[in-house]
Amino acid sequence: MTDFPRRGLYLITPDSDDTHQLLRRASQVLPFAACLQYRNKRANDECRLAEAAALRELSKTYGVCFIVNDDVWLAHEVAADGVHLGEADSSLQAAREWLGENAIIGISCYDDAERARGAAAQGADYVAFGAVFASATKPGARAAALRLFADTADIAVPKVAIGGITPDNAHQVVAAGADMIAVIGGVFAADNPVAAARRCAAVFD
Repeated sequence: MTDFPRRGLYLITPDSDDTHQLLRRASQVLPFAACLQYRNKRANDECRLAEAAALRELSKTYGVCFIVNDDVWLAHEVAADGVHLGEADSSLQAAREWLGENAIIGISCYDDAERARGAAAQGADYVAFGAVFASATKPGARAAALRLFADTADIAVPKVAIGGITPDNAHQVVAAGADMIAVIGGVFAADNPVAAARRCAAVFD
């Protein structure tokens, strides 16, 4: 298992109907990532299993932590480093029992500092706040003010920012206190994904 990084670019895959293209695009930007999360809401179970397994191996090649979104079973099947859970997903305790003590479990905390404190106290390996900016991926997501990162400085686990982050605004999020920035469209939908990933990663230099 790969340890969860303390800082860096946390890439999340976009919804895709083209597995070959997804793997090619991921391989181009993984050199700049600290973590990769597999998320594909459009694919069927068979496709998701194949894509997650291939991305898991690709992540190993680049020494990047590999997380599966929402699906504890899928994370277990592909021997992912861990799983990311939202409020409607499996409980942290159930995921820990299924995946083991060494698995990385991240929790979406939206705009809720107390949810983040509770998750950290229960053994979450990281917490995520967002959307910090308007998000094309989740246009209805509730807004999370950047001050949340300063307000939760007491939380010892890494704090991940998500939502509308691009190479142009990433520095604002890191300056506010985020340990990692989670990016989907800001990299994968960019005209030059490699350049976008490089710029996002550079805010941690």
